[in-house]
Amino acid sequence: MAAPETLHVRNIVLVGQDGAGKTSLAEAMLYISGQTPRMGTTHDGKSYLDYDAEEIKRKFTMGTSVAPIPYKDYKINLLDTSGHPDFIGDTLATMHAAEMAMFVVDAVEGPQVMTTKLWREAETMRLSRSVFINHIDREHANFDVIMAALHARFGARLGVVTIPIGVDKDFKGVIDILRMKARYFEGDSERVEEIPDEYLEQAQVARDKLCDLVAEADDDLMMKYLDGEEQLTQAELEGLFDKAIAQELFIPVFVGSTIIKQGIQGLMEDICTYFPHPTAHGPIPTADGGEVKVSKEGEPACFVFKTLADPYVGRLSFVKVLSGTLVPGLELLNARTGKKERLGHVCVMKGKETTPVKSAMAGDIVVVPKLVETRTGDTLSESGSIAIAPLPFPIPQYPVAIEAVNKKEEDKLGTFLARVAENDPTVRIERHEDTHQTVVTAMGEAQIDTILSRLAAQAKVETKLVPVRIPYRETIRKTAEAEGRHKKQTGGAGQFGDCWLRLEPNPGCGYEFVDAIKGGAIPGGLVPAVDKGVQEAMAEGVIAGYPMVDVKCTVFDGSYHPVDSNEMAFKTAARIGFRAACEQATPVVLEPMATMSIAVGESYAGAVMGDISTRRGRIIGTDSNDAGETVIMVRVPYAEVVSYTKDLRSISRGSGSYTIELDGYEQAPADVQKKLVAEYEAKRAVGN
Repeated sequence: MAAPETLHVRNIVLVGQDGAGKTSLAEAMLYISGQTPRMGTTHDGKSYLDYDAEEIKRKFTMGTSVAPIPYKDYKINLLDTSGHPDFIGDTLATMHAAEMAMFVVDAVEGPQVMTTKLWREAETMRLSRSVFINHIDREHANFDVIMAALHARFGARLGVVTIPIGVDKDFKGVIDILRMKARYFEGDSERVEEIPDEYLEQAQVARDKLCDLVAEADDDLMMKYLDGEEQLTQAELEGLFDKAIAQELFIPVFVGSTIIKQGIQGLMEDICTYFPHPTAHGPIPTADGGEVKVSKEGEPACFVFKTLADPYVGRLSFVKVLSGTLVPGLELLNARTGKKERLGHVCVMKGKETTPVKSAMAGDIVVVPKLVETRTGDTLSESGSIAIAPLPFPIPQYPVAIEAVNKKEEDKLGTFLARVAENDPTVRIERHEDTHQTVVTAMGEAQIDTILSRLAAQAKVETKLVPVRIPYRETIRKTAEAEGRHKKQTGGAGQFGDCWLRLEPNPGCGYEFVDAIKGGAIPGGLVPAVDKGVQEAMAEGVIAGYPMVDVKCTVFDGSYHPVDSNEMAFKTAARIGFRAACEQATPVVLEPMATMSIAVGESYAGAVMGDISTRRGRIIGTDSNDAGETVIMVRVPYAEVVSYTKDLRSISRGSGSYTIELDGYEQAPADVQKKLVAEYEAKRAVGN
């Protein structure tokens, strides 16, 4: 495929709810344009775009695939994205590489949760939008009902460009409102005819509405049109069409069926003729607060919107060319690392197939293999001075602890997980030293399941998930004193240590050690051993095995033996004395608290507040955001919401979101403490 001119590139990201038919729309375009010998389908595992083993198994798109489609003198880069909430990060990053977001909506289900969520994101990005109503041939499909739902949710700027000829089992073609023709796809080609008489009135009403919307793109024509002097001519309507779309005055709505390929060829023609080219889109924000526009002029530059670790090819970087021309062998500077990267090859990718190309001009989307240190979100340029603003990745909130079944494979597990986190910014890997766990935080269960499956298939590491250990702490509530005495006599030199300790609560001030020895009761060189012994005992806890905090320890008396006393003896004595004093100092368990900000639709707010109350949470306040959602601020024990992602999705039918942050400790209720103590004692009984 020859490098297309910038003005002849169309970058379209397909977005919407899972099951609406985004992938089948891309597959239909590939087939009609002659790029594939058959119509690929997801459900039978024979999709060209959903080629990953996990996608085939689960039968839905999990990550962005590219379908480059040469059509006439144009190149349409279709970016097929996931509609699953666990993989929304990849979708959002891909939206930044496109000039048009096409929302695929099912003709029975209508616009659903992910459609609405991504629509808001597209608005924030100032991304041009269009809609394709799919599956109009399904049982119970209703075009008028779906259009009413779209208008109610997304406003009056939506205007139909095609309407169906029949619905449900009677659907057989579409009416092109722009050209006022009927289009029928039969065999491998489309037939264009005059509009049937019974659809003329409906078509004229739709055209009048279209003219109303498009006329706003030209003030002079708009005034004439409103004054009723004249209707828009065909030339005027077509001349304003692309301007109205680019200015977001008008959102075109198409209809069809990807399975029987009706309404697809006309859609491709309109994409090439009227959808915005890369230089027509607004400037891209840069990290320093500036802007950069896609331009053929200037130094070669591109940004990476997706990184894929292919088990056979290696790392693949999906890039949008910002300026100049990319050619194999070019060396570019990474703005983040300051290091050079050599473009060994420049390729176009169709599903899993990569084809090398000689060049890629500004505005195009290509794939560069084997970049060494470049990651998703990085910008590469000749000077290294261009850096786009960080991509809008959501913060993962679903943590799980993962272990290798065979402990000898822990290193392989760590290496694989590190690579996953490098390629996917919505996955975070942390080693929690206080709980001795490797914790993977992702967007949800499906993303975690996918990571585990790939671990087994690619790294050959068998793993298991274990509950995330909550970082409880212990402390004391009273002052107490106790003696720690350690005496051990063997055949040779013995061990002797004796110290008196006073423990006091030290709220908010951590651990404090005070040397109050007088008269040399304990030699100064052995007092640090008492401090070490106390700290070792605090690390183990005294009632439930959790580290202790906020304790002031004073060593105020003791005795020693000139021969048998040493550091080890006094460390042991200190541990004995510390535990004895703790037993009298009312030891308690502290539980970590979290502050959360939960955003849901107003109709779900009551259910969420009720649910938080059952988790021992407190409502701090409520507010509203720009999306019209209710924002509920709460403080709640972290253990109660550590896996809140799936619960909130259930309560809000997938529409809710939240942020969470650990925020101090509070004393655990008696029943919680009793349970933790019982679990600890049970483990000790079996030697764990």
